[in-house]
Order: sequence, then structure tokens, then C-alpha cells
Amino acid sequence: MLIDKLNLERKNFVLSLYTHFGNFLKNSRMSLENIKRIKDWGLGINDHMVISGPCSAETEEQVLTTARDVAKDKRVNVLRAGIWKPRTRPGSFEGIGEVGLEWLNKAKAETGLLTATEVANAAHVEACLKAGIDILWVGARTTVNPFSVQEVADALKGVDIPVLVKNPINPDIALWQGGLERIAAAGITRLGAIHRGFSTYEKTPFRNLPKWDMAIEMMRKFPQLDIVNDPSHIAGNRELLPYVCQKALDLNMEGLMIESHITPTVAWSDAAQQVTPSGLTELLDGLTFRKENVETADANQLEALRREIDELDDDIFQKIASRMKVADQIGEYKRENSVTILQVGRWEEIVNKRIALGVAMGLDDEFVKTYLKLIHKESIRRQNIVMNEGQAELAGK
Repeated sequence: MLIDKLNLERKNFVLSLYTHFGNFLKNSRMSLENIKRIKDWGLGINDHMVISGPCSAETEEQVLTTARDVAKDKRVNVLRAGIWKPRTRPGSFEGIGEVGLEWLNKAKAETGLLTATEVANAAHVEACLKAGIDILWVGARTTVNPFSVQEVADALKGVDIPVLVKNPINPDIALWQGGLERIAAAGITRLGAIHRGFSTYEKTPFRNLPKWDMAIEMMRKFPQLDIVNDPSHIAGNRELLPYVCQKALDLNMEGLMIESHITPTVAWSDAAQQVTPSGLTELLDGLTFRKENVETADANQLEALRREIDELDDDIFQKIASRMKVADQIGEYKRENSVTILQVGRWEEIVNKRIALGVAMGLDDEFVKTYLKLIHKESIRRQNIVMNEGQAELAGK
């Protein structure tokens, strides 16, 4: 009887776990469907969100002077400043602490700019809520740790302050999505994402690789999710900011977070990637802010071009399907005549000829190489199936 009772209790416990876990997954997935676009956050932001201010709040005068100067550009609607700074190594400046929240509030009172800062734990959230900070963001070093994100989410329960979640430092889209889901499951509906690039050991012009495809995939999966781009952390230097900003806008991102400082060269953190307030205005002046939708007069022309693209795509897929059928026939020939699937010489000949042809037709050589590799990989896969089918038939006799 005791054993039966223990087995029943164990069964009920397991069933409760499955039910609880299933409800958690359901709620977290559904929660992203209920988030609001930035224009519906009730903050008076009807166009692109432009967030600017120092990487770190250093002194009261630095924060106030920067705020006054960036506020002169009416395209800027949010003042940012790092209050707590997670640094790679100890001994670096790790933020001024809660006193910086007072400086942000003084800047808001004087300029009218909304305020934003990064939070990494429950204590940060509680301090910001008490101070009345307008927008919080979860940093990349926090997003990478689900325990830390959950701590932030738990501290946010019962309030609906706007929150932005940066992508994790490593290119893991599930972590990024999971961070957003945890915050949304806490009841946050004014929720957005920040694309700040991804760490790499490779030597590149960027501080963090943009990996635009990751941001595009998030936009595809969650069309209701607004993404703000952080060109400062992607670029790592002022020279690349215009390129990154324009790329983000062309991809229909809803805003930019650009670090600015009254004297960037002596900034206590990330000096190379910050611009002066006047440099910020110059940067914004040089950008083209595009519209997702077009006027009716232009829509007809755009729709015609899109239909042409659709027809061309249909033709391309039909051609690829026909090519694969020929590849299957080649596989059958190789099987019947005991020829190996891969002939390196033939492959090199195809690559050289097709790259030359593609470049002559105005295509990028790297694009042609990537396309050929994918086509070749699929051809080999299909021919391998054909060859193995032959072996299976022999084995069955």
C-alpha cells in the first residue's frame, strides 16, 4: 500500500510539473503576441525612436550638459546614460551608481527628454522604478544569462514600464527570444528589442559583428516586435556609425541608440564610439529615414515591381528543380558505371566559369560562390541518396 501511495504521489508530481511547464510555455509564447509597438507606448513617440546620451553617467555636469545639447535636436526623444556598468575586468569604471538616477531626473526636468538606463538585477530595477526612470533596457551580458533575466522579470511584475532587451553577446537567437519572453511573461506589454551586434574573435572592422540576418529573423518571427539598433556598440568607432545607422534604417528598424558625450575623447568608458552632440546632429542629418509604407500613387508601381520579383522567383525555383532532376540522372549514371560522386576537377571548372559569368553579369563574387556551394551540396546529397538506393537494392537480392 505504501509503495502504491508513493507511486501515485510521484505520478501526480510529474503530471503537475508537465502542466506547469506546459502553461509556462503557452503563456510565454502568447505573451509576445500582446506586446505593443513603440508608437503605442504612450510616450509621445510617433516617428523613429532616437536614444542618445553618454555611455556612462560620470558627473552631474557631464550628464546635464550632454542632455541640454542633444535636446536641441528635436529628433532625439530619449536620454540614455549607463548608471551601472558591467565591465569585463575588475578595476575598470563600473558606473556611478544610484546618484546618477538623480542626474537623469534633473536632465529630464530641464529638457523634457525621456530617460533610459540599463538594469541587470532586481536592485537596479527597484532603484529605477523608485526614481521614475521612463525606459529600462536589459544589456547583452544579462540577456545571455536566463537566471539574471528572470530576476529582472520578477522585479518587474506588477508594473508596465517600457523595456528593451538587447541581443545576447553570442549569436543565439533562442536566448534573445527567451529574454523577451521572460520579460513579457512578467506582464510587460511595452516591450522592444535592441540589436547591438555579437562578439567575435575574428578581426573585423566592427567591434561587434552586426549579423543582420539575426535581426531580420527576429523581425520575421515577431512582426509586432519593434527593434532599435545600437550602432555605437556594433561600430565601436565613430567612423562606421553612418554606415551602420543607414543599414539599420533601410532594414526598417524603429530606432537608433547612439552614444553621445560632450567630450568623447576623455570619456570614462567607450570613448572611441561616442560622438559629440553636434556630431550627433550631423550624423542624423546625413541619414535617410525611409517609410515602410508608400503613398497610393507609388504603391501601384511598387506592387508591379514586387509581382515581377515573385514571377522571377518562381522561374528560379523551377530552374533549380529541373537542375536537381538532371543531378539525379547523373547520380544514376554514376551508380551504374561505378563513378565516384565527387569529381574535384569538374567542380573547380564549374566554380571558375560560373563566378566569371556572375561577375560579368553584375553579381557579387561571394554571392555566386555561396550560391554554387549550396547548389553543389544539395546535388551531392541527392546523388548520395541515388547511389545508396542502388546499394540497398543489391543488398535485398
